[in-house]
Amino acid sequence: MARVRQEPLSSLLSARDVRDLADKLDIRPTKTLGQNFVVDANTVRKIVRVADLRSEDVVVEVGPGLGSLTLALLEAVDRVVAVEIDPVLAAELPATVAARGRAGAEFEVVLADALQVEELPGPAPTALVANLPYNVAVPVLLTMLARFPSLRSGLVMVQSEVADRLVAPPGSRTYGVPSVKTAWYAAARRAGSVPPPVFWPVPRVDSGLVAFTGRPAPETTATREEVFAVVDAAFAQRRKTLRAALAGWAGSPALAEEALRAAGIEPSVRGEQLRVEDFARIAAHRVG
Repeated sequence: MARVRQEPLSSLLSARDVRDLADKLDIRPTKTLGQNFVVDANTVRKIVRVADLRSEDVVVEVGPGLGSLTLALLEAVDRVVAVEIDPVLAAELPATVAARGRAGAEFEVVLADALQVEELPGPAPTALVANLPYNVAVPVLLTMLARFPSLRSGLVMVQSEVADRLVAPPGSRTYGVPSVKTAWYAAARRAGSVPPPVFWPVPRVDSGLVAFTGRPAPETTATREEVFAVVDAAFAQRRKTLRAALAGWAGSPALAEEALRAAGIEPSVRGEQLRVEDFARIAAHRVG
């Protein structure tokens, strides 16, 4: 973990700066870590603007890479904590921020896998803003929301089809496990699109911005884990009726029907038609 306070110079990274830094560190983005570095200053400023941050926000950024978004965040808020899994990138970030970041803002980098982070240094984070690695975007988002309930808002950049899943409403074709589990923590919406050319390397897919606002979990006597178990079971066989899809979870089709009727849910419906509140009721009425 490194701490740095910046000199009074502010300058975002250009495409040339990103490539020069990569050459200096002898690194190339890897598919294994889902790395696609943003090389366009207008894009990172757009992300920060759409995130609607307050100067007093404590922002956690996952996967800062070479620091393109980090520097834009430090123009808007007084404190950023970045979680970076790549040791070479994590070691270089403090120097980049010290050379280019806004004076008076605080920055810390935590060398860790975001899926394993249990705590962050300093005050509790209030916002998550990140260009999430494509290959782990959903689990990282859900992990951060679960472990840091202080997050009141956020904006994440993910693969466009993943963005569609995160914000999908009940009854839509893309509604599924990511939609329901995200809704447990927050209200999410599409907040824009990002074209491939702003990244290096250029991905073969478009990216989407997803904004979220934290909200209380549904009222239920069941735990989050119990509710999520229902969600997983319902969508594991999404074409089946809930009576059939939840048979394994409940112990039998008859017990699944009993739980569903107790929760006020018709056993013949499918999981894609239910809201997160409905799944919470079902979990609370499991028999035995």
